[in-house]
Amino acid sequence: MPGGLWADLADLVLPVECAGCRARRTPLRHGVCAGCVATLGALRPTPVRPDPAPAGLPPCVALGAYDGVLREALLAYKERGRHGLARPLGGLLAEVVAAAVGEVRPVLLVPVPDTAAAARARYGDHLGRLARHAATRLRAAGWPVRVRRPVRALPRPDSVGLDSAGRAAAAASAFRLRAWPPVGPVDAAGAVVVLDDILTTGATLAAVGRVLGAAGLSPTVAAVLGATRKRQSR
Repeated sequence: MPGGLWADLADLVLPVECAGCRARRTPLRHGVCAGCVATLGALRPTPVRPDPAPAGLPPCVALGAYDGVLREALLAYKERGRHGLARPLGGLLAEVVAAAVGEVRPVLLVPVPDTAAAARARYGDHLGRLARHAATRLRAAGWPVRVRRPVRALPRPDSVGLDSAGRAAAAASAFRLRAWPPVGPVDAAGAVVVLDDILTTGATLAAVGRVLGAAGLSPTVAAVLGATRKRQSR
């Protein structure tokens, strides 16, 4: 897969804290220090599955657990407006896609859509940016890749604080096709990969997968950056 993923993360001094460890270190590039670059670069995509998994959830592959440096970098990108992280995080997402689809070509990337309210709160379409950078990285390695947005998000309550049942209920009616047919026949060939940043209960990915499946675009796999770990009850 694409080499030199973190080559663009050196030699630029920025007067901000590191997005990964929150220490004020230099040099930084796109807001990440050398130590956090090494930590993120050591992560390897692996299959993940929430337990219980919702009906319709496609196979999922994650870069790593949603904790530590990866969690901090994602929060900085999504919640604190650190848009410079889109390029390296998108490159990491490309690594996940590559591991998830293997030799299957071409690849259609479908990022999970945000509601308009969420996009405003998160400084824009954060997954759309990640998808574009992931596609750029994959194309540079010779992959035939397209990004399409056939699904739109309807207004829904914030999933933060909801349990598994609440997330499933909120996600079940949260997505619709934008148009029919959503993509051309060439796009439908090969692997259909749904992209998200974090896998928690899988309700959102399952809901998007059902909408795509009804349009004849059943997802091959879902690629995410972080996967939460189930807390053990005491």
